[in-house]
Amino acid sequence: MKQNPSRLKFKKNHKPSSSNLILKQQKEAHTIKGLLSLKSIENGRLTYKQIEACRKAIRRKLKKQGIIFFRIFTNISLTKKPVATRMGSGKGNHNIWICLIKKGQIIVELLFFSLVRYKLNIIALKAASSKLPIKTKVSLNFF
Repeated sequence: MKQNPSRLKFKKNHKPSSSNLILKQQKEAHTIKGLLSLKSIENGRLTYKQIEACRKAIRRKLKKQGIIFFRIFTNISLTKKPVATRMGSGKGNHNIWICLIKKGQIIVELLFFSLVRYKLNIIALKAASSKLPIKTKVSLNFF
């Protein structure tokens, strides 16, 4: 999975304030490709490392069966100046990449081919939700 975007409109963006985290609820959050999904219950921010840990947890449980679709991407960078640097001399370098999560937003979708593995997929999504700092729930959607 890619960590940061290949092109940016601006080199460095403003740090998202706490008021940006109080986002409105996602209006319609339906699965597009998968049947099972992991949906957020609260607002928050996710880093690339947390998303990658979530992906690895799902992959370990599924053992290369089923397809994983991530509906989020880390597109906002947070900068940090080096330690023991004097004041001034511009903004710091990119430190971590985050994405803002709205309430009701789908984070991960799973596509499975047999209903025999249905319980295993739910276990995999619960293992993934334990890696995330926000509250989530597993939702099942049929077309």
